[in-house]
Amino acid sequence: MKKEINVVGAVLVKENKILCCQRGPGRSLAYLWEFPGGKIEAGETKIDALARELKEELKISVSIEKNEFAFCRFDYDFGVVHLTTFICHLIDGEPELTEHITIKWLKPKDIGELDWAPADLPTVIKIQKSLKMDGEILYE
Repeated sequence: MKKEINVVGAVLVKENKILCCQRGPGRSLAYLWEFPGGKIEAGETKIDALARELKEELKISVSIEKNEFAFCRFDYDFGVVHLTTFICHLIDGEPELTEHITIKWLKPKDIGELDWAPADLPTVIKIQKSLKMDGEILYE
């Protein structure tokens, strides 16, 4: 039986752009793009885990919208990932590279051009389907 891995990701919005992060070499899913975040630890809520991960990974503080934006269950060779994403807004700091090799701030209409990790694709698709005419994300 494969390991079940519960993770959270941030659709981090700043000035109508979304933060996209590229995974580094020597890790699973190397060089693929993802929404920043990580594993939920025992006793944490999804929102608490996401706030902690963003502080650890990118050295930033964010506000996190309480409603889940998207969910995906993806069966990788290393385990079954359950990814929940949330819309977030930058409060303090500028993202620093500690675990990723590069980041890009992209308009929602442009994020589909990246090579995303499979579990992140449903969030990418939902963002693209949620665009208003002016290119902003239509929040549900």
